Amino acid sequence: MQLTQHLRRLAIAAAITSTAVVIPAVALAAAGPSATRSATAPASRCLTADLTDWLGYPGSQTAGSTYYQLEISNISHRTCTLYGFPGVSAVRNAQRQEGSPAGRVGGHAENLLTLAPGSTVHVILQITDVYNFGLSACHPVQAFGLRVYAPGAYSWRLVGLTFEACSRRGPVFLHVSTTIAGTGIPGYSS
Repeated sequence: MQLTQHLRRLAIAAAITSTAVVIPAVALAAAGPSATRSATAPASRCLTADLTDWLGYPGSQTAGSTYYQLEISNISHRTCTLYGFPGVSAVRNAQRQEGSPAGRVGGHAENLLTLAPGSTVHVILQITDVYNFGLSACHPVQAFGLRVYAPGAYSWRLVGLTFEACSRRGPVFLHVSTTIAGTGIPGYSS
């Protein structure tokens, strides 16, 4: 008899527990469609006005090249997306590109990256020592910045940086990776 009472108490406890779990689940399911729509609505592409570009200092030097973390941050109040490689070239002033644009380097998968307001992604930027190309092939000049087009953007932003660039097209002295999630850390991220 005592076993029967014990089983009844367990059955009642199980029924109460089930009800406690089912009621919040039903309440959440009722609110679900509107929350799901907003959560699954795709963010639109980041526009140049949504972003700021900056370099992580110091650069990491190797034999013949310097590597920088080129950071791209969402400064807007909306979530947006980036996919692929940025366009990067050297400039002496804001109007004149020097030499060839940056080449693309593999090693990282291209992924659609979603940037919430205030978040940052990075690109690995390699600047090759232009004297590796020979004076006549390169014709070295002093560059004063990088013209950066975010992936998919049609307008650019200027990032200040003084370095030696080739003024002639042909030698590719700049190389960039695809966009990589998170902020790059100079001397650590790759």
